[in-house]
Amino acid sequence: MSSETSNRVDWQALWASGDLARFCFINLGILLYATNETMVATVMPAMVGELDGVQLVGWSLAIYELGAIVAGAAAGRLVSYVPLRTNMVIAALLYATGALVSAIAPSMPQFLAGRLIEGLGGGALVSLAFVSVERLFPRNIWPQLFGILSAIWGIAAFSGPMIGAIMTELLSWRWAVGIFTLGGIALALASLIVLNTPEATRLQATGGTAPPFPYVALGCLAVSVVLIAMAGVDIALLRSSLLLGFGLIGLALFFRVDGLKPQSRLFPARLFSWRSPVGSGMTMVAAFSVATISFGVYGPLLLTSLHDIPILTTGYIIAAESISWSILSILVANAPQERERPIIVVGALMIACGIAGFAYTIPAGSIPLILLCALLQGGGFGVAWPFLTRVIVASARDDEQTIASAAVPTMQRIGYAVGAAVAGIIANASGFSEGLNREAAASVASWLFLAFVPLGIVGCVAALRIAVPETPLEKTAG
Repeated sequence: MSSETSNRVDWQALWASGDLARFCFINLGILLYATNETMVATVMPAMVGELDGVQLVGWSLAIYELGAIVAGAAAGRLVSYVPLRTNMVIAALLYATGALVSAIAPSMPQFLAGRLIEGLGGGALVSLAFVSVERLFPRNIWPQLFGILSAIWGIAAFSGPMIGAIMTELLSWRWAVGIFTLGGIALALASLIVLNTPEATRLQATGGTAPPFPYVALGCLAVSVVLIAMAGVDIALLRSSLLLGFGLIGLALFFRVDGLKPQSRLFPARLFSWRSPVGSGMTMVAAFSVATISFGVYGPLLLTSLHDIPILTTGYIIAAESISWSILSILVANAPQERERPIIVVGALMIACGIAGFAYTIPAGSIPLILLCALLQGGGFGVAWPFLTRVIVASARDDEQTIASAAVPTMQRIGYAVGAAVAGIIANASGFSEGLNREAAASVASWLFLAFVPLGIVGCVAALRIAVPETPLEKTAG
């Protein structure tokens, strides 16, 4: 194993000890989860054509992300009571079960049930991957290993649409979804072989009690997302308005309850206060996460329904968005610290232009312009997100920096879940409640992306607020 006194990873020593194989195995959990996340949107046109239920398309991602958020929070605490290897096996089998349920689903509700189970298993796998690094590898090489785990997301984001498009073209969408059953089973079996160290098979002393699980806060989150999603089914003014209102109240209650539970808190204090970069930054994360998910959920379905664009082509477009995220993130990684906040503003403007551009390019059907908007949106995230995360963590109080670092991806997943649910409301209110046809798709394409432009503006304003130098008073307040 690599030396404890050096930050350099000795890959040869890792290979000789078998730890490199364990690390590669750990990455498979993230690869399965993230690949599936981006794959489903690509197969959506074929799936809706067979199962119907276009009114429930927004649920496909919302329910998956919701399961992942809950399971991810639970898995980090369960390792205090159940061995790491056992946790990994259960999570992988849960993931495989969800994939199988979705693959054989005779209707959209059963498909969504599978997605929830899959999200629970996949969210646990992601959380356990990070726990495994902390448990199985020396502290001095954690930064390098965590960096590789993050890079896996980019690979998965690219491979998901490709797998979905190719499998659907050659076989069917059921094969594209069902192949992850085999992946989950293989991961479970491999866990028994690869995770054979004492650190993985035995309980470790925690030096005290494990942090309490945020049952009430996550319960509020789950109920609020479901209520918002239900508001988009069978659109009726009074019913939908009430469900949406109660859902938003539940969301506010979730953040309120989380702030009152310091021992199980998921987010830093003064979460959305613009008096510090933490509040402005988390506002930017929330706004852009909600505003950009509509293309990932509905983009392929609209392009196929409106313009007969092949599924493989839509897969390439979604993959291009992910590739631009990864490439630009690498290109700006070495920018000096004094330029990071202006770079965040540039990234925010790119994302907002992508959101607004989709409102024109999706109805028009111009593939080059749609691709440009996808590149802007993905590239904007690649430019802004690394620096945004660093600013949020560096600006947080010393006792909240760990919470702040985990809060960014958590807020992003919540934003995706809420955004997918809200997109379902807009899509169904615009025409999909009457079924899938060209006229309905044209109406949805006109309104779906335009409706999220205000949130894009909020994200840009938050980015500009981050770029303003802090006063000593604001630093103290933060």
